[in-house]
Amino acid sequence: MKAKIVFSQKCLGYGQWHIEGPERVRKAYEVLKEKGYEFLEPEPASEDDLLKVHDVDYVWNVKKSMVEDSDTPAYDNIYEFARLSAGGAILAAKVGGFSIMRPPGHHAGRSGAALGAYTRGFCYFNNVAVAVRHLGRSALILDIDGHHGNGTQEIFLGDEKVMYVSLHRHPNYPGTGLVSGPSCLNFPLPPDCGNEVYLKMLDKALSGIDLGRFEVVAVSAGFDTHVGDLASLGLTEDGYFEIGRRIRSLRKPTFFVLEGGYSGENVGRDIDQILRGMEKTA
Repeated sequence: MKAKIVFSQKCLGYGQWHIEGPERVRKAYEVLKEKGYEFLEPEPASEDDLLKVHDVDYVWNVKKSMVEDSDTPAYDNIYEFARLSAGGAILAAKVGGFSIMRPPGHHAGRSGAALGAYTRGFCYFNNVAVAVRHLGRSALILDIDGHHGNGTQEIFLGDEKVMYVSLHRHPNYPGTGLVSGPSCLNFPLPPDCGNEVYLKMLDKALSGIDLGRFEVVAVSAGFDTHVGDLASLGLTEDGYFEIGRRIRSLRKPTFFVLEGGYSGENVGRDIDQILRGMEKTA
């Protein structure tokens, strides 16, 4: 049975001229629609859910559009767009689906920019963190975006119910993720390392985890690792299929939340491949 895709056309309404623009998600949606996936419409996350992750002053500032940095502008109605994206992650968590909502989230820390970064890297609320906290279940968060999820690490560092695992390109924005810490495992990789090197590192990362501790797997699914994309690790569609197989082998309820990936047609095909891999046993 195919996973359900969480999407709302409303998320295409902001950030028209930004690299994290609507075309990447629009094209991904078109690819997935053509491949026959079922789509679900999300509701916005509640403020209570946001406050399980973010400081009250930060949520207030987003609500009042009092957030602005060089790559994360204070667009009109950004609070509503960001709240809807967080709600998409919650719905994906409930149904075991894949949210392709925007804006993304894994650079957003408790008070915005996290772990010394000067920007929030296109992120307003940390969608995957909001979804995990909403579920209230012990979770393994696997971050496969090409950039380290410094916000997610900050939020869950030392949390006994959550393990954060990130494979990401180094050197790269935001310059974090070089060392591991309590409940946080980081695996930096060189640019364009390719499928074989990446999958060996993923196997290493997953082999060192006591899966019995966790009830659910949450995937921060960035596809900027695709060959030629913004944070290329040289991955191809075959690589994403194999990533899906490995996640499937964990045999845990799993959901996905879109992070980066800036070539929309590639993003749609890569999502399809990772979900196809999830349909197979490893």
